[in-house]
Amino acid sequence: MNNLISIVQKQLILLFVLFLLLPVQNMFAQKNPQDDKIISLAGEWKIKLDNNNSGIQENWYLENFTDVTTLPGSCVENGYGNDISLDAQWTGDIIDKSWYTDAKYEKYRKPGTIKMPFWLNPVKRYVGQVWYQKSIHIPENWQGKRIVLSLERCHWETKLWIDDHYVDMQNSLSTPHYFDLSEYITKAHHKITLCVDNRIKINIGQNSHSISDHTQTNWNGVIGKMQLIATDKVWLEDVQIYPDVKGKQAKITVRVGNITGHPVNVQLTIKARTTDTSPSSHVVSGETVDINVKNNLQTTDIIYYFGDDVKLWDELTPNLYDLTLTLKSDKAFDSRTITFGMRDFSTQGTQFIINGRKTFLRGTLECCIFPLTGYPPTDVESWINVLKTAKAHGLNHIRFHSWCPPDAAFTAADQLGFFYQIECGVWANQGTSIGDGLEVDRFIRDESDRILKEFGNHPSFCLMAYGNEPAGENQKEYLGELVTYWKNKDPRHLYTGAAAWPLIDENQYHNIPEPRIQAWGAGLTSRVNSSAHETETNYSDIIEKHSIPVISHEIGQWCVYPDFSEIDRYTGVLRAYNFEIARDGLQENGMLHQAEDFLMASGKLQALLYKEEIESALRTPNFGGFQLLDLHDFPGQGTALVGVLNAFWGEKGYITPEQFRQFCSTTVPLVICEKFTWTNDENFKAIAKIAHFGAQSIFNAKPIWSVYKGKELVLSGEFEKQNIPIGNEHALGDISFPLGQLSAPSRYTLLISLENTTIENSWDFWVYPKTRAPIDKKDIYISHTPDNLTKNALEAGKTVLLLINPDNVAGDVPQGFSSIFWNTAWTNKQAPHTLGILCDPSHPIFAEFPTDFHSNWQWWDINVHSKSMILSQLPHELTPIIQVIDDWNTNRKLGLLFEARIGKGKILVCSIDFNDNIKNRPVSKQLEYSLFNYINSPQFQPKTNISFDKLKSLIKS
Repeated sequence: MNNLISIVQKQLILLFVLFLLLPVQNMFAQKNPQDDKIISLAGEWKIKLDNNNSGIQENWYLENFTDVTTLPGSCVENGYGNDISLDAQWTGDIIDKSWYTDAKYEKYRKPGTIKMPFWLNPVKRYVGQVWYQKSIHIPENWQGKRIVLSLERCHWETKLWIDDHYVDMQNSLSTPHYFDLSEYITKAHHKITLCVDNRIKINIGQNSHSISDHTQTNWNGVIGKMQLIATDKVWLEDVQIYPDVKGKQAKITVRVGNITGHPVNVQLTIKARTTDTSPSSHVVSGETVDINVKNNLQTTDIIYYFGDDVKLWDELTPNLYDLTLTLKSDKAFDSRTITFGMRDFSTQGTQFIINGRKTFLRGTLECCIFPLTGYPPTDVESWINVLKTAKAHGLNHIRFHSWCPPDAAFTAADQLGFFYQIECGVWANQGTSIGDGLEVDRFIRDESDRILKEFGNHPSFCLMAYGNEPAGENQKEYLGELVTYWKNKDPRHLYTGAAAWPLIDENQYHNIPEPRIQAWGAGLTSRVNSSAHETETNYSDIIEKHSIPVISHEIGQWCVYPDFSEIDRYTGVLRAYNFEIARDGLQENGMLHQAEDFLMASGKLQALLYKEEIESALRTPNFGGFQLLDLHDFPGQGTALVGVLNAFWGEKGYITPEQFRQFCSTTVPLVICEKFTWTNDENFKAIAKIAHFGAQSIFNAKPIWSVYKGKELVLSGEFEKQNIPIGNEHALGDISFPLGQLSAPSRYTLLISLENTTIENSWDFWVYPKTRAPIDKKDIYISHTPDNLTKNALEAGKTVLLLINPDNVAGDVPQGFSSIFWNTAWTNKQAPHTLGILCDPSHPIFAEFPTDFHSNWQWWDINVHSKSMILSQLPHELTPIIQVIDDWNTNRKLGLLFEARIGKGKILVCSIDFNDNIKNRPVSKQLEYSLFNYINSPQFQPKTNISFDKLKSLIKS
């Protein structure tokens, strides 16, 4: 009994102590003064799908819906929508119509098993009106307030009713939809009915990434903050901050609203401090001004001085300020804190300048690719993760192709130091145009106004265009007027009319496709496909034509083979059926076991091409920057697997961020060299240079060059200690050495680095013997066509070498050194259709021919003097010695070299030309030499039997 009393006493004492602590806990849990002026509407909503789009005519806002959903979110994400049908009207072009007719896709066109090869497939789809409904409670202390409903990231048009009163319509794709509810809020309880319509009512271009099924999907819903916001009848309507870096001050333009019906005197206080709260943070002296606010809106400009200690924002030191404005009067109070950066993003000739310093934009596109949700995230952390990945690959810039990201993306970029190019959600092409008086003209102007107001204070918001690749006879005039309007309205950003074209005088920079290796339609005539590798080429001839900065538009677009291990990651609203179709085709052709090898080999080639793309830009004097299409995969428009990262921004395994940063970073060593395949009677010659766009010059740097064979250091040298200025024209010194001192044939790596830093870059080169021992051909029957003499030799048990002239190879496989550009389905089967070679370097046929398992620059000569044989009709167990990786849409077994048995004989079949000017082709000459050594060796023991008729099928009839 005493123990029980003791326990009860202890519990009473504990409760008493907790009661005493309550005031202390409340003291530390005080809310922001503005918290009681915001009510979140996130959570449970009622939903009704309007399949016939008849809800407005039938006054659905008077109904009480019963089905339940969750907002923020999309209707498909919540399980609402229609099954995918064969006659679905997609938002986005389908260039290759073969899916609807080709027999190979027949099994993917059946109801219940529909799979499309050209983009990620949604599990459900809904286009039309969806109605959302929620009951709201208005607090008593909100009575008499101004009340606004804010809906972030709606898709697309919204119409709102309060009870039975229609409020308004909004149709921004980029900024929150705001509805003033003040006159409709008359009691404590109300019903909100929201109609969201994702049909294209204004034709902005169905491939615009703001709406297209190719990327984010044409979803329906609201995905960001959903809030009721209360203010007094005198309030801070808008604040825009215009930094003046040279003057160490900012012009603050404040718009104060007033719906009291009479003028009101208010006191406005401004205070600022850096968001860094460490002892080194900068606290700016406050300032107070008196304003007489007349009815409606009053605009006031205030000059706010930051002083000599002002901290500037750029990509290397992203210093941010919190600027707090407090408005007070006898009957009103409002406060707002805005995070911004003091920065001046401008131009000097053909280069970009950040706070007086040259910078170089190393960018990628972001095309609204978010495979799990089908829409962009609206939280900061998700965007931090994206930008950290981009930054890890040496980038400092993102172009948002035909869309504008949510506020969270700007906030993340502000924090990490990223430059953004924003667009108004439009790609006016494919059935629409600009400047022709269509609705899209007005939409662009209105949308740009909304974007500049909503996001203009973000320092990361540096560049702006209407959108992508416009059509329209009057586009120049329209865009010229638009750019002039923007420049006059908001000087914080730089403006260009459009990405790609046209070039107009009003532009502050050009975003054009000319400075790149492979242009649309270039096919096999591009530099990397028509010429041996060199690093002397730059784009000076293009840049010299312009007086303002040039950013190269959508460079790269080099494809890689699909990574089928990704398929299981698509667990959201989209499925990788396009990958599944490719996997099925590979399996049907007996090569599924090679899928990872195809990925890795094509990936190594892709990385090689991106290295040359980026270095070509970096070694161009006075260049403004580049925009890759893309650092990560673009899973639409035919399936464009152009990223070294997958659609989830994840690594694929063939290049690390550290390796990518060697040639894409703030500071990149460069080499100017006429060629990378040499003979050992020559002298290697090159010029070492460096591109440096850091915060300041590098002082007393010690550059070093080294030559490695594998991991073995075979040669090295030092340049004089020197200061490296900002820019990309500085030469470190010359490199020259006789190649006779190196063993041949061998692959070597030239490394240029700065001592005691992580700054380095490297290039492979090859050295071949000028002379070799004679080739022994006496025991080999050499044939150029599978005729009766060849057949007789094989039946007699002889060793046969069949050297097929590439012109006589059956079939037509457009083969390039480069990988596929964008993809064949979206480009009307633009050449090339191949993704490089795959081989086994340990195979004895390569004993005298140094190679990797994938294409490297020395394979260029072999590639242009060969043609792929289509080997799909041969036994599945036959793997070519030199295999060519085919387009994943066809998945043919291709090869330049294979071995087999026919009857009693052994045969090596090759479709490489070893005759044309072979004396001046050391790479092919060396491969020929290694090939003959192999066929003469006891190691030549083919395992796969084929028929002579199958052999004949490889030749044109």
